[in-house]
Amino acid sequence: MSGTTSGEAGAAEPVLDEESGAASEPSSPRDRLRGAASALRWVTAAVVFAVAGTTTAYGVGRLDRGDLPGLAAEADGLWEFPRLSSPPLPSDSPAPFADEDRPGAHHADPRALVLPAPKGAVEDRALRGSDGWLATEDFLAEYVEPDRAALGQLLVDSGLRHVTARGWTTEDGTRTRVYLLHFGTAAVVDDLFHRHMAGLDAPGHRVRGAERAVSDQELPDTTGIEEIRRAVYDETRPYGREHVRQGYLSAGDVLAVVLQSREGTVGTVPFLQTLALQSQLLT
Repeated sequence: MSGTTSGEAGAAEPVLDEESGAASEPSSPRDRLRGAASALRWVTAAVVFAVAGTTTAYGVGRLDRGDLPGLAAEADGLWEFPRLSSPPLPSDSPAPFADEDRPGAHHADPRALVLPAPKGAVEDRALRGSDGWLATEDFLAEYVEPDRAALGQLLVDSGLRHVTARGWTTEDGTRTRVYLLHFGTAAVVDDLFHRHMAGLDAPGHRVRGAERAVSDQELPDTTGIEEIRRAVYDETRPYGREHVRQGYLSAGDVLAVVLQSREGTVGTVPFLQTLALQSQLLT
């Protein structure tokens, strides 16, 4: 992961036994690199398989609209989500990435597009806002000054329509916040994503508690959705009070921001799982 060497990234994750597919602690630098790569492939396979579901009808790529499989909690750290469903579309409205909807517009209620909390998590009801809409200032509170003011003006200039969000805390102390920012066109979101939010080396704006963050280019993309652009960032060591991971998704006219933080280390699997499922709900 970014901010560490490949060997350190492998060591940061829980050690997996032989039955779960990972070898014991390697003894040489080359073996450590091989072990880290093997663990990374195992994590990717686990999350992709879970998101895809157990039937070939869903596939590894983009799911059809309708039911999305909830994920069963396993020893590999996957959270158990309720069974997910794509929200209904208004009459005669196409799906966001259908051939007849090239602008990538989401016609469904944005409040129904946010990933719900997994089972057993304590929901942050303050993020539900009034009637499911969150004040822009509450989203901006995730960022430090002067980035907060600059980002706020950028959102105004870009014609932000709505912010909707959900957040939760799981038993291990991981805090998740998922924000969906809805704009007028996919072109606006694409410009925001590439020019202002998702920098090549670091995020465009600094999140509170993770003022030093770098692109996590080694983290695999488990979404399998070609229409959605993804950028992920990891806080550099030494961590602050909490370790923070950041994910940004450009999905048509919606910009999704996923933040996870935890004392100690944020797990790779639940972070990838959250990004993958939120991506599926935006298709």
